[in-house]
Amino acid sequence: MTNSELESLEISLLLEAIYQHYGYDFRGYAEASLRRRIAKFMHDEKRRTVSGLQEVILRDPAGMARLLDTLSIDVTGMFRDPRFYMAFRQKAVPLLKNQHPIRVWHAGCAGGEEVYSMAILLHEEGLLERARLYATDINQRLLDEGKAGIYPLKAMRGYTQDYIAAGGKAEFSEYYTARYENAILRPDLKKNIVWAAHNLATDASFNEFHAVLCRNVMIYFDAPLANRVHELIYESLAVGGLLALGSKESLKFTPHEKEYEMLDEREKIYRKVR
Repeated sequence: MTNSELESLEISLLLEAIYQHYGYDFRGYAEASLRRRIAKFMHDEKRRTVSGLQEVILRDPAGMARLLDTLSIDVTGMFRDPRFYMAFRQKAVPLLKNQHPIRVWHAGCAGGEEVYSMAILLHEEGLLERARLYATDINQRLLDEGKAGIYPLKAMRGYTQDYIAAGGKAEFSEYYTARYENAILRPDLKKNIVWAAHNLATDASFNEFHAVLCRNVMIYFDAPLANRVHELIYESLAVGGLLALGSKESLKFTPHEKEYEMLDEREKIYRKVR
């Protein structure tokens, strides 16, 4: 057995142990991404082998929390991919105006920046008061950060440019208060957001939604897990509901490809038709 094959075996055993002990299921994550993240964790924990991580993780919940931070997908930002928000504003919002209340699910929300982006967009379109946004992730630390709604002030400069490019209708600085090195988002943006832990790999549908945003999440999954998540999202969407995927993701060859119509091909916005 080569070193690479041995390491693959060690990773498989570790992921199975994590699932059995903690209930987190990373067994369907893409191997290349997992290898990179586990290698980083080994370096951080000063362990030479994957097997050497087992005691760190299985016998110490704090070690598991550190691994979860490493494995979690936390690359995000407010109005990230501004063309998507422009397309959503132009093509999706007119359809959402027919719903009351409006339920939107951000699946894999990370630190919540994109959730607040949607809250601002819906506010500007006069829909936030009758909307409920559900923000879920497997990482409780990221959920807590999102719920607090406090972000580095220096990040707001880049977010401002993306907000303008996304068709923002106000001054972006109106949505937060600067305090020391932080930007604190307005309380009215937070009141209609529900933050909750949810594992796309193992948990079930928990509501019926008019829009589901699961952007740049499934690129980290292998095909069986991605199909499982597509099944979950399909079950969670009302007929006529909207699905938004990331720029490198698609409904092609997924279980319910034919049950959607394309709303915006470039920005990967779909509408469930049956």
